[in-house]
Amino acid sequence: MENKTHWKQLVDPRYIGAYALPNGDDLTVTIERVQLETVTMMGGKKEDHSIMYIKGHKPMILNVTNSKSIHKLYGPFIEDWAGRQITLFASTAKMGGELVECLRIRPTVTAKKRKPIEDARFKGAVAGIKAGTYTVEKLRAAALLTDEQEAVLAALNTEDA
Repeated sequence: MENKTHWKQLVDPRYIGAYALPNGDDLTVTIERVQLETVTMMGGKKEDHSIMYIKGHKPMILNVTNSKSIHKLYGPFIEDWAGRQITLFASTAKMGGELVECLRIRPTVTAKKRKPIEDARFKGAVAGIKAGTYTVEKLRAAALLTDEQEAVLAALNTEDA
């Protein structure tokens, strides 16, 4: 399948969304922590939301539906969710009378087999990330990375800061 770029990746949103799933595929991730934070919404309005930090990806705003899905997998206490895996998938939901893309959590964890990426392909992916035509999220979802390759990606984040 052709690798295309969702327009939302060009505006660099702070939080992961359905746009970040490679080719619309499921993405299995590890929860680092969940905490309450004040989020500035579009239009400048500030609201308190549960924020889930995900290893190797942008954080995710947790709505009630997704919180209940994690609760069914791992219990009601957010402290027990740290280190656990969940599988994200793209879906749609009605919001303000409009059908919008959203992330949902599968009722079971499905780990996709990822293979190591050879150096030449990794260098090409890094070039694509620097050029804005590829994302770190897509690379991590597609390939099993070595510690050295993760260090290169971490250095990219430092360059952008």
